[in-house]
Amino acid sequence: MAHNQGIGASGVLLAFMVGATVGAAVALLFAPATGEETREYLGRRAREGRDRINDAARQSREIVGRQRESLTSAFDRAREQFQAATRESAGPDA
Repeated sequence: MAHNQGIGASGVLLAFMVGATVGAAVALLFAPATGEETREYLGRRAREGRDRINDAARQSREIVGRQRESLTSAFDRAREQFQAATRESAGPDA
């Protein structure tokens, strides 16, 4: 009977990490751009990513602010309606 010697999860993870490292190294060695051009490109992309994240955060804050205002307004209207209804049900003598 054959003994099963499968690769565990740690072996797969190690193989992935080694492959990713070798792939990154080969990509850098065969890249058509100089080191300075590559750094400029990466810096530009990082700034673009940061700007996109900042824009998304600003938009999220605006949406949350509008939703908060809408909920506050709806809550205030509901409270006023409830108070008016309880005054009416209490009658003129209350």
